[in-house]
Order: sequence, then structure tokens, then C-alpha cells
Amino acid sequence: MFIDELSPIFRELTQHPVSFLGGFFSGVLRLNLADDPVKGWLDQQIRSNSYTISITDTHNGKATGPQQISIE
Repeated sequence: MFIDELSPIFRELTQHPVSFLGGFFSGVLRLNLADDPVKGWLDQQIRSNSYTISITDTHNGKATGPQQISIE
């Protein structure tokens, strides 16, 4: 019964160990994520791990918006 209550914690630990332990230790050490050293490090990590998605809209040479089609 006690194991059922702890199973979500163990599942998160096994799926994402680094982020889980980082959150755990920041809670144990009572680090405020809005403080400058921690916030700067988090911003740096987000920028280095982020990637840009370039979406190219292809319209087959036609203008955007509603288009008329004919069905025979």
C-alpha cells in the first residue's frame, strides 16, 4: 500500500533522473529558482538545449486564405 503511493516518485526518478535529482536537491537546499545565480544558470541551460523549428509554409504558389474548388 505504501509502495503504491511512492510509485509515481520512483517512475519519475527512473525516467528523468537528472531533472528529478536537480529538483530534489533544489528543494532540499531551499534554492529559489528566481535568484540570480540559479536563474542565470537555468536560462543558460534553456538556451543551450533549445532548438529552433523552421516551418516553411508551402502554398503551391497560391495566396493564403479560402480557396474555391470544384467537385464534379
